[in-house]
Amino acid sequence: MAPLLRVQNFTVSSDGFGAGADQTLERPFGHADPGELFAWAFATASWPGRTDPGGSRGIDDHLTRDFTHNIGAEIMGRNKFGPQRGPWPDLEWRGWWGDEPPFHTPVFVLTHHDRPSFTLGDTTFHFVGGEPAAILDRARQAAGGKDVRLGGGASVVRQFLDADLVDTLHVAVAPVTLGSGTRLWESPDELRDRFHLDVVPSPSGVVHHLFWRR
Repeated sequence: MAPLLRVQNFTVSSDGFGAGADQTLERPFGHADPGELFAWAFATASWPGRTDPGGSRGIDDHLTRDFTHNIGAEIMGRNKFGPQRGPWPDLEWRGWWGDEPPFHTPVFVLTHHDRPSFTLGDTTFHFVGGEPAAILDRARQAAGGKDVRLGGGASVVRQFLDADLVDTLHVAVAPVTLGSGTRLWESPDELRDRFHLDVVPSPSGVVHHLFWRR
């Protein structure tokens, strides 16, 4: 099977927003509370940030555990990397994740402004522009035959969907209403013309939408 472009564990509100409005350094998700939006994942036994034993099992844990499986590179938007806009004002900023980012692969950050690549731990960040297909080709070369994860945010996922490049999507719809922000969809039915869809409710309150290309 050819390597896939996968969206995994991407969480949106019940009204389709992947993040709130007014992102700042202190609030990476704008007015959205990540503790509410991602509560389903934080509660799982396999959540990588867990520091105590325990955590939930079941469908939420299974999907959280699959996050790194066969992933060789990630593509993300600039807003996922940091809050800056325009030319890079501060090269000291190296993302939200500290000295050990959770990706452990090459990461391609979409931007219109040049910035040198750098490495933290076993993650190397590259800053790239261009059309989605060309960026995906570069990420696939770096992935060494493994799949590429499309990490978001919502506008980046839509960009690659509109270019018909996404093979599978897992979107968790959380029982939270945001009202504004960066929207993935008005309804998941928007994707039914190109994807099969399974809808799996979870006891945690989220509803998992599992899409794969027709």
